[in-house]
Amino acid sequence: MSREETKIILSEAELPTHWYNLQADLPDVPPPLHPATREPLRPEDLAAIFPPDLIEQEMSAERWIPIPEPVREIYRLWRPTPLIRARRLEEALGTPAKIFYKYEGGNASGSHKLNTAVAQAYYNRKAGVRRLATETGAGQWGTALSVACRFFGLECTVYMVKVSYEQKPYRRIMMNAFGGEVIPSPSERTAAGRAVLKRDPNSPGSLSIAISEAVEDAATHGDTNYALGSVLNHVALHQTVIGLEAQKQLDAIDEQADIVIASAGGGSNFAGLAFPFVYERLTTGREIRFIAVEPAACPTLTRGAYGYDFGDVAGLTPLLPMYTLGSGFMPPGIHAGGLRYHGMSPLVSALYRKGIIEARAVGQRRVFEAAVQFARIEGIVPAPESAHAVRVAIDEALRAKEEGTRPTIVFNLSGHGHFDLAAYEAYLAGRLDDVAPEEEELKKTLAGVVPVAEEA
Repeated sequence: MSREETKIILSEAELPTHWYNLQADLPDVPPPLHPATREPLRPEDLAAIFPPDLIEQEMSAERWIPIPEPVREIYRLWRPTPLIRARRLEEALGTPAKIFYKYEGGNASGSHKLNTAVAQAYYNRKAGVRRLATETGAGQWGTALSVACRFFGLECTVYMVKVSYEQKPYRRIMMNAFGGEVIPSPSERTAAGRAVLKRDPNSPGSLSIAISEAVEDAATHGDTNYALGSVLNHVALHQTVIGLEAQKQLDAIDEQADIVIASAGGGSNFAGLAFPFVYERLTTGREIRFIAVEPAACPTLTRGAYGYDFGDVAGLTPLLPMYTLGSGFMPPGIHAGGLRYHGMSPLVSALYRKGIIEARAVGQRRVFEAAVQFARIEGIVPAPESAHAVRVAIDEALRAKEEGTRPTIVFNLSGHGHFDLAAYEAYLAGRLDDVAPEEEELKKTLAGVVPVAEEA
C-alpha cells in the first residue's frame, strides 16, 4: 500500500479477532466499591444488571479477549473503518505535520458507540435477557443500542437527558425508527426521576440522573438488564477495535503515531483509539503523546478530583476510582451532550494520574470554529463531541508549524454531526456561548468525593 494513499482501508479479513484489555497492563488500579458496604465489588454484586460475560470482562486481567463470531459478523457491516489522511487540512494549515483521522461515523448509528452496543446486546441475548435499559446524552449511544437491540431481538428503553431530548428531536426519532422507546429524563417513571423533579420541576437533566433512572429500571425488572455506553472497563475494551485497526493501517503505509488525540466525556471514545497505542508505548518504550480533550464546561480531568464517586446522582451505582466533578454536578446544556458527564473512566483516570496521558479543556466556540473549518476543507461535518478532537489536532498541527517539527497526528473522528445542525446554526449565527463551572460550584459538588487513599 502506498504512502500516498488518502484512505487506508483494511479488508474484512483483517478485522481484529480480539479486543485489547488495558487492565492486564495496569494491575494497580483501585477496585470499585459496593455502594452500601464500601467493600471491593464482587462479581455477584453486578448480577442484577449485567450478564455473566460482561461481568467477567469488567474484572478480567487477560490482555486479549476474543471477539465472538456473531459480533464480528455484525462488525463487518461497517468495519474495518477507514483511516484517512487529511491532506487538504495539512495544506490549508501550512503544517509539516501529517494528520490522520479514524472515521467512525459511517455505520447505522453514526458513531463509534455501535462497537460496544453490538457486543453488549449479544452477551445479554446470550444470557436470555428480554430488554435493555440505558441512558443517553447527545443520543448517539441510545441510537447505537437501539440498533444493536434490533439486531439481536431485544427491546430497548432509553432515558435521554431532557435538554438533549429537546435539542435533538431527530435523534429521538431515529431511536424510535429502530424500535427504541425514548423517555426524557428526569421522568416520572422512576423513583430517582421523581425525586429530581420534586426538587426542580424544570430540571434539564444530566447523564448522572439518566443513569440513575436506567439502573433503577433494570434492577426492578427481572427480564431487564442495564447497558452503559462509556466509563466501565468492558465498554472501553469493546472500543479498542478502533485503535487496533488504526495500528494496522499505519503499519501498512510504514507510519507511526506520534500524537494520539480523542475527545473524552466518560472515556470510551478516547480509550478506543488510544489504549492499543498505550500498549505499544508500554511494551516498546516508544514515546507517544496522548491528549484527551474535554469541554471547558465539564472539565473532569483538568479541574476534577481523583477519588471514589458514584456514577449516578442517586447513588445506585458502585463507587468508582476516577477523576470526577462530583455526582451532583449539573453540567451546562452545551451541545456536546455526549461529553456532559461528571466522571471519567477509571482506566483513563489511572493513565492521567500516572502521567501517561495529557488532558486539555476547550470552550465550545473554539470547538465549533474547528468543526466548520474541518467540514469546509475535508467535507465531513463532525459531531460536536468529535470536534473537540478536531480542535486539538489543528492546534497541535499549528504548534508543529511554529516549532518546525513533523509529527504524525492521529485523531478519532468518532461520529458525524448530521443531527447537530441546530448547534451549527447557533454557532454560525453568533449565539453560541462559552461556559465553565465556577470554583464555588465545584467545591460543593466535590465535597462528597472520597479520596482513594482513605478507602485503600
